Amino acid sequence: MGSESALICGSNQVDADLTALEISGIWSSDFSEPKIPGKLFFLVKFDWAETFLFKDLMRKFSALLLAAGRGERLRPLTDAWPKCLMPISGTPLLEYWLGMIHDERILDVYVNTHYLADIVNEFLDRPRFKSWVTRLYEPQLRGTAGSLISNYPILKGKTVLLIHADNWCPCNLRDFIEFHLYRRPKSCPVTMMTFETDSPAECGVVQLGRDGVVQSFYEKVENAPSNLANGAVYILEPEVLDFLASEADVEDFSVEVIPHFLGRIATWKNNGIHRDIGSVNNLRQAQFDEVISTPWPSKDAWQICFESHPVHRALGVLSD
Repeated sequence: MGSESALICGSNQVDADLTALEISGIWSSDFSEPKIPGKLFFLVKFDWAETFLFKDLMRKFSALLLAAGRGERLRPLTDAWPKCLMPISGTPLLEYWLGMIHDERILDVYVNTHYLADIVNEFLDRPRFKSWVTRLYEPQLRGTAGSLISNYPILKGKTVLLIHADNWCPCNLRDFIEFHLYRRPKSCPVTMMTFETDSPAECGVVQLGRDGVVQSFYEKVENAPSNLANGAVYILEPEVLDFLASEADVEDFSVEVIPHFLGRIATWKNNGIHRDIGSVNNLRQAQFDEVISTPWPSKDAWQICFESHPVHRALGVLSD
């Protein structure tokens, strides 16, 4: 049974995991004498095979979190503290994103940095991130598309989860990824996360065809024809990266890249919280949202120090 599982999932780790299950009495490698009766045995078997297959697919993913921006609208908070590390109920926004990515077993993760990079580097130097998160310093901000082009050599050939890390979005990331892998129209090399907005003039909004594919896109226009907004979270197939590499001067993903792929962008709607915390008012509102747990329940030295940082008191003063 072990060799069959390795062929299905493409990983020797599968054999080790199944062996551990067999020792514990949960799994039987002998089809003639299953330890779990009848249909239940095959349901459990399928569930584990599906989980291992998903984990194997995640090895072919990379994630790029965009965390380099200055956060102009959050001044004076961002005069001394980066936007990507603004607290949501006491935990930095970037830590929530890294926790969700870690839970999905994506272990090839990059964070681009620029503004107050030393502070972000100190955050990322913690042991919980060291073995799987790489920081990418950008001497000059080049926009979303420019960041992808700059890092094409390390992302080439990968499926890329692209995240604007100034979004507070405790979404079902697993379902977003599974939609892209298994349920999107296969002619679409892009899956865009969308959400309903009360302020369509402040967002990029989309109009969809019957199959949920983006047919029209409007970037921050008055009298927007839709309230379905671009969530600035994407999954990109290698074709998109190859296109960007051939367009070296492209910088703005919304204006210069999305129009090129109209009719080939699948959408997954986030029905939960989705906030751009780039304004003091939005950041204040986020403090009252239900939070998600991270994979690191115990506090480390950085977190303990962060709890007494002046940014918490400053946010409270500005919120009054």
